[in-house]
Amino acid sequence: MNILVCLKQILDPEIPARDFRVDPARREAERGSANLVTNIFCENALETALQLRERTGSAKITVLSYGQPSAEDSLRKALAMKADAAALIVNDGNANPDPLTTARVLAAAIRKLGTFDLIMVGREAGDWGAGQTGGLLAEELGLPCVSFVDRIESEGGQLRLKRQTDTGWEVLEAEPPIVATVTNDEHNLPRIPKVRDVMMSYRQPLTKWTLDDLGIEANEARAGNTYYQVAELFIPQKETRCEFVTGDTLDQKVESFAKRIVEVTSAL
Repeated sequence: MNILVCLKQILDPEIPARDFRVDPARREAERGSANLVTNIFCENALETALQLRERTGSAKITVLSYGQPSAEDSLRKALAMKADAAALIVNDGNANPDPLTTARVLAAAIRKLGTFDLIMVGREAGDWGAGQTGGLLAEELGLPCVSFVDRIESEGGQLRLKRQTDTGWEVLEAEPPIVATVTNDEHNLPRIPKVRDVMMSYRQPLTKWTLDDLGIEANEARAGNTYYQVAELFIPQKETRCEFVTGDTLDQKVESFAKRIVEVTSAL
């Protein structure tokens, strides 16, 4: 079985609020204000793929990312977690391409890599949370898509995908190839690679492509978001004020406090 897992590198969502910065002109979070990490839902997808390989005994796992050159770190970590091969499409333009552009670039890379029985992506990214890339990628490839999967089994050439819904669990059977978007579950928490495996991952080959290598018009991909626009992005400012109750005696302070409560309540 050939499995492909798409990974995205994002700003660490666990960054302390005091260190988070927004560029109001570009309407995006400032890079450099936090560590770059692999999107957690993408790591859930990779862990699900690794567990599937362990159960079936034979599967090749390839990881793919479309991002800045720094996304190589996410791919190296995936190799340390025991993925078999890795490829990076270098994004030298807009750091936040829209989901449709991302899907088209990933689809072109997947066609160049070969055929896959199972293509997996995280259910959404931890930065913008659009949750559209998986479905759009399936549409670009002409494949069925199953969303919010947390477990996958392979039996008799069929894939059994399990997901939780508002009314209980759903189990779907599908014939490869398919696209699956993976959500988090207690059973697919990403493993921590060993130090030796991390070191060895930097000795493994990693394929790098440009947009030109994939036959994609660079100007179109670099143009940025083409079908929706961020109107405004800002950090909410919470204003607090403190007033001290005045009075010479306790009764006077209580009366002053009660009057102030009435004034504030009436103004709301």
